[in-house]
Amino acid sequence: MIIREALAEDAGDISLLISSLAEKYILPNCSPDGGNLLMASMTTDSIKQYLVEGYQYHVAEAASALVGAIGMKNNTHLFHLFISDLYQGQGLSKKLWEKAKTACLLRGNNGEFTVNSVPDAKGVYLKLGFVPTGGIREKNGIKDIPMQMTRPRAC
Repeated sequence: MIIREALAEDAGDISLLISSLAEKYILPNCSPDGGNLLMASMTTDSIKQYLVEGYQYHVAEAASALVGAIGMKNNTHLFHLFISDLYQGQGLSKKLWEKAKTACLLRGNNGEFTVNSVPDAKGVYLKLGFVPTGGIREKNGIKDIPMQMTRPRAC
C-alpha cells in the first residue's frame, strides 16, 4: 500500500472512486436536487478545480489501483474521505487521515479541524477523534452532521 500526495493527473481516478462510493452510500439519503449537486461536485473537472484552488488530496494505492482518497480544504476542513469497499475496515481511513492531518499541521494548522459527516459515516469520524458540534442538518438536499476535532496543545 502506498499513500502519497495526489497529483493533477489523479483527478479522474479520484472522481471515479468517490463518485461511485457516494452514489452507493450517500445518494440514497439525498433529495434529487441534493444528489445532483453532490455528484456534480465530484466530477473530474471539479476535482481538478479543487486542486487548482489549493485543496490538498492524498491517495492510497494498492496493486496499481486507487483505493482511497482524502481531500482537505483550507488546511482545516476534511472535505472528502472515501475508501474502496474492498479496503474498508482495515484502518485505511485512519492512515489517510493521519497523513492529511500531519500535512496540514506542517503547513501551519493550529490543530483544529472540521468535517461535515454524512450520518452513516459518523462512527468513522468519531474513531478518528472528531466530535459532533450539532445534530443532523439538511442543506441543499444533503444531510450531514457538523463535527470538529481540536488537537490538545502541548503543556
